[in-house]
Formats: sequence, C-alpha cells, structure tokens
Amino acid sequence: MPFGQLIIGPPGSGKSTYAAGMHQFLSAIGRKSSIVNLDPANDPTPNYPVSLDIRDLVSLESIMRDDALGPNGGVLYALEELEENAEWLEEGLRGLGEDYVLFDCPGQVELFTHHGALRNVLFRLQKLGYRVVVNLLDSYVLTLPSLYVSGLLLSLRTMLQLELPHINVLTKIDNLTKYPPLPFNLDFYTEVQDLSYLLPKLTEEAPVFAGGKFEALNNAVVELVEEFGLVSFETLAVEDKKSMMSLMLMIDKAGGYAFGGAEGANDTIWQVAVREGIGTIDVRDVQERWLDAREDFDEKERREAEEEAERRQKAMEGSLPGQSDIPEDAGRSGGADSSPVDGISSSNGVDTAQR
Repeated sequence: MPFGQLIIGPPGSGKSTYAAGMHQFLSAIGRKSSIVNLDPANDPTPNYPVSLDIRDLVSLESIMRDDALGPNGGVLYALEELEENAEWLEEGLRGLGEDYVLFDCPGQVELFTHHGALRNVLFRLQKLGYRVVVNLLDSYVLTLPSLYVSGLLLSLRTMLQLELPHINVLTKIDNLTKYPPLPFNLDFYTEVQDLSYLLPKLTEEAPVFAGGKFEALNNAVVELVEEFGLVSFETLAVEDKKSMMSLMLMIDKAGGYAFGGAEGANDTIWQVAVREGIGTIDVRDVQERWLDAREDFDEKERREAEEEAERRQKAMEGSLPGQSDIPEDAGRSGGADSSPVDGISSSNGVDTAQR
C-alpha cells in the first residue's frame, strides 16, 4: 500500500521548500520517495526532482491566454482539468510503485477552503492510500493576534473541507527571533487553548476591535475554534534534522506508515522509533532551542560539528597508509564524508549544524 503527504498551505508558507527538504530527509533515512507537482504555477525549475508534473497535462499560460483568465482563475481551471483527467494522475502514480509520494499542491486558499476540484482529487488519492494532509503556515502569523486568528480559521475551514487526517505545521520557526517577542509562550499557540487570553491583545493591536460589534465578533470566532477543538500545530525548522524527524514521526503515525509500511513489516528501526516515541520534540524544547536560548544552542552545535569533523579527520588519516606523509588539511575539501552531522550527511540537505 502506498503512503505519502498532501502538502498544502497559502503562498509563502514554504511548500516547495518543505517538499525539497522532506525529499532529502527521506533519502537520508533510506525511504525511497518521489515528488508530484500539482501546482501549475510552480517555478519552472523547482529545487527538487519532479516525478510527475501537472504541467505535462495542462499549461497555465495557455489557459490564461485562451480563456482570458488571470493567474488565480487559471490555477482553478487547471485543477478542474486535473479533476476531469484524474486517470492521468492515477496512471502516473502507478508508475511510481511503492514510493513514498510528496504532493506539492497549489497555494490558492480557495482550493482547500471551498472549491471542490482539489477536494475531489484528494478523495481519489485517498482511495489509493495517500491520505495525510500537511497544512503549512508561516510562523510569522504568531507575531500579530489578528494574523494568528486568521490562521486558525483558515486551518479549521481546511480541515472541515478536506475531511482527511490533517497536521497543521508552523514553518520557519527558526525565524521568530527576527520579530518582536511573542506575548505568550509557544505552547499557547500550538495547543490552541484558552484563546480568551488573546482577546485583549487584539484590542491592543487595533483599538477599533475594542467594544461593540468587533468585540462580539472576536469572542464568537475564538469560541468557534475552541468548540470544534480540531486545530493544533506542530513546529518546523526545515533545515534542522531533529525538527524534521519529530514532524516525520507525527506524520507517519497519522498516515499509518508507522504500523505497516510498504516494506510489509513493522520491524524497521524507523518504525520502532515511531512506536516508542523516540525523536519527538516537546514544544517547550522548541521554545528553548529557537527562542529563549538560540545563541547558546547554535554555539553548542558549532562546537559539536567541529569536534565531529576532527574525529572523522583523525579516523580517515589513521585508516590510510603512509599517514605521516598526508598533509594536515587532507580530506577537508568537503563532501558527504566530511559532514559534521552524525547519521545524516550534509549532502542530504538536512543538517543541524548549518547555523
């Protein structure tokens, strides 16, 4: 049975970057994966290898020219064409065999909030085994209460529209130190509890929200989100190995991969790690790593990287004949073997020592 991720999110949330990073991470842990591009407006030369591309079926430029549509209308039309030609997509996926598939979807929010084309395509994919939706939001939304509430509503509406196992992810969490300090700890935003504490912050952000119909509307919105009790968030720094591993463990549980992957057994090291919860990161640890003590952690990882590079260098010199004749800087020209990261080389693009 195939498995995969249906990657969605508004423009700028990091979908293509996430797809590229996840593809590299999966390669590093030994899981064969492929990427399917379902965004007709994607970069002509994406930063990842594409195994199946919607642009082989429809051309956004041709649609906009022939039907006098703008970019958004053209993307909607292209997805309707994909819905009508879903057999083309299914046939292409059969050619990928048992690969773990990453679907890079368009960023127009109407496609996953109320338009039916993408929903119907995803339902057909669900029947094939691809059922986990990964909804990305830029963590910048945490910096303003109004943006955060908008993100909550968008995530909730998407979950209700798509009706699939759903994981909401706050991306670029490592960028939060570039913005003013958050009024609450990170767990307040990820666990989505007691949103009434957010109401005074909305008033501080814009006095127009104080009193009258705006205050009543704000109260109704936060009560709506809390009553459904569906929305919560994971965090991600896409270039951090531990962050990617923690998110991948969560996705594997949600999609069932952890309980019987394509290999047909539950005894792989990765699946044991998932079942035991090894590698998961608590949000309080994320707070400490990326907000409270980032400089200390960066310095610690830099030292560890240097120590590991020295150990590898010594091991390399000790394993070669005539080691006394080897220049001191031999073997330090780079490459995967000189990566400072244990277990996953920097050639795979997932490196906790990149900072």
